[in-house]
Amino acid sequence: MPERATPRPALVANTTVQDFVPANGGEPYRIFTYIPAAPEPETGWPVLYMTDGNAVIATAVDAVRAQANYPLGTGIQEGVIVAIGYPVEGAYDPLRRSWDLGPPPGKTYPPFYENTPDVRTGGAGEFLAFIEDELKPWIEGRVKIDRSRQAFYGHSFGGLFALYALFNRPFAFRTWISASPAIYWEDRLIDRSLEAFEASLPEGLVADVILSAGEYETEKLAPFQIGAEDEAKRLEQKKVTRTDEFAKDMAERLNRLSPDKLKASFELHPGENHMSMLPVTVNRAVQAAFAVKRGGS
Repeated sequence: MPERATPRPALVANTTVQDFVPANGGEPYRIFTYIPAAPEPETGWPVLYMTDGNAVIATAVDAVRAQANYPLGTGIQEGVIVAIGYPVEGAYDPLRRSWDLGPPPGKTYPPFYENTPDVRTGGAGEFLAFIEDELKPWIEGRVKIDRSRQAFYGHSFGGLFALYALFNRPFAFRTWISASPAIYWEDRLIDRSLEAFEASLPEGLVADVILSAGEYETEKLAPFQIGAEDEAKRLEQKKVTRTDEFAKDMAERLNRLSPDKLKASFELHPGENHMSMLPVTVNRAVQAAFAVKRGGS
């Protein structure tokens, strides 16, 4: 048999990873940063910040690399990706993301698994402050960023957090992608932030908001879910989550505030369920964040 080289780990191209301990001394975040190998634009790179970094970084980077070399055909240019994750081997840290992404005041729930801590929500304000006050300055110390072209992506709880961030720090990002947002969570607690935002819409705000859901996040079941042992339970849960309905209504409500300045849209993705929406909407986030400017790069 011919000799074969020793297998090596496959790395995400042009991407570094570093554990970042917050100033308050809390647990570290794992920050995945993709910086294009191309020359830096004079105005700096557009940037896409993402939650659930462990789960999204490779998909996001490959989506950019596959499309940015063909801007005339794809409408996409290069940009910086900052994916915020956790120092774990898996795609998620369920306990920490529940705290970080849940709007305050939050609640306490039974453990996910036996002999593990209770699940707490309500840390979204602290997490948002970390992103704005610590992570962004650190990134801007490494690479030149075009502050007028900052985007944010979150899926599920991350989509809920994206809305919370929009309502509480509306100038933090120009483009917001809220995929399959858990708007129903804790009796629609997010409405408190929404109502305060509506009552005092910031002067000078210009933003694009993209909300979305999958075809099988509606009242419909996916074909493979029909007849499954959890079919009845899943149908009951759909009556609570109502992901498509709530996301569509949110987009319409935001659009009524200032249609010329705050542009919100809703997208329904055929054939997708809650988890398969992740890779689909990661690409959608790349398209929104790194769209080629008309008349320029």
